[in-house]
Amino acid sequence: MRDVISALSRAARNLFEPRILAVVLLPMLGSLVLWTLLAWLFWDAWTGGITGAVGSTTVAGWLKGWGAAWVIDSAAGLLVVIAILPAIFVTALIITEIVAMPIIVKFIGERYYAGLKRETGGTLAGSVRNASIGISVFAVLWIVTLPLWLTGIGAVLAPLLTSAYLNQRIFRYDALAEHASREEFARITRASRGDLFLLGILVSPLLYVPVVNLLVPVLSGLAFTHFCLARLARDRGK
Repeated sequence: MRDVISALSRAARNLFEPRILAVVLLPMLGSLVLWTLLAWLFWDAWTGGITGAVGSTTVAGWLKGWGAAWVIDSAAGLLVVIAILPAIFVTALIITEIVAMPIIVKFIGERYYAGLKRETGGTLAGSVRNASIGISVFAVLWIVTLPLWLTGIGAVLAPLLTSAYLNQRIFRYDALAEHASREEFARITRASRGDLFLLGILVSPLLYVPVVNLLVPVLSGLAFTHFCLARLARDRGK
């Protein structure tokens, strides 16, 4: 727990470093701009596709009979929004992984762990594979847990836990890829599984805080890099 809090504290301070400030807003703003543009271009096609898919169902026929066809259109719009929200989050993480993580890992490695030998156990192919698996599992979890959104508390816990999973899945690999060997990566992630997930849980609620959420992808990258490199240094006895 102490290592998790320490990683978050250092990450928050590093947000104001010049090298980090240069990229801190890019992931979330880039994702928002992209999905706003896509929604503007394809909103009618997306909502129309959903409306057409459900239009022949018994419930749709009943609603039309009562003059409440607007409910179908409203539900279609809501479903599109529900689909876009995780897409914005995932896209921001991907931008962070591609653009910000190389800068973050270099910055933290040079400033805090200059003596830590680079074993380069990670690869670009490994990063792509790890991200693909993480995003696929996240998508399945998001769909499976959608009914929980109707339970009140589930609407809070479901996105929190699924976001925490994806955060730790993506960032733990990139944080260690340059410095750890494959054996060290496996050992550290296995031994730190609970703390990694806890760190993901602590940063995920910030995604739902206006303005602050613009900083969250890079803050997460910083926090996971601090945590993982600290554990690697401890594993090597340094």
